[in-house]
Amino acid sequence: MKEGDVALAVLPQHDGEKKNRPVLVLREMPRYHDFLVCGISSRLQRHIPGFDEVILPADADFRASGLLAASLVRLDFLNVLSRTRVVGSIGSVSPERHRRILNVLSRYLLGNLSIP
Repeated sequence: MKEGDVALAVLPQHDGEKKNRPVLVLREMPRYHDFLVCGISSRLQRHIPGFDEVILPADADFRASGLLAASLVRLDFLNVLSRTRVVGSIGSVSPERHRRILNVLSRYLLGNLSIP
């Protein structure tokens, strides 16, 4: 597993059930090597313009991502997961997309990006 991978991870759902859901690996964390991830959803209507990242079938890295439909990388759905909760990689996004996502998140955390 490496940064930029699209993986399946065991995540709790609203109803309390646990389900394999796609996530994007943003960073491997120090010490225990857990992963900082953000959720990926096919519910494009949740898109926050200027913040979230949409991956479309026409995008150059869509096929490599392993996703089955147009999807939304949700930067408001962050989680740190132990390696045991990550089932495995299904693909990856391009280094350029990964870098762009990290830059948007960094700018937001530093207060240099305001989201309505």
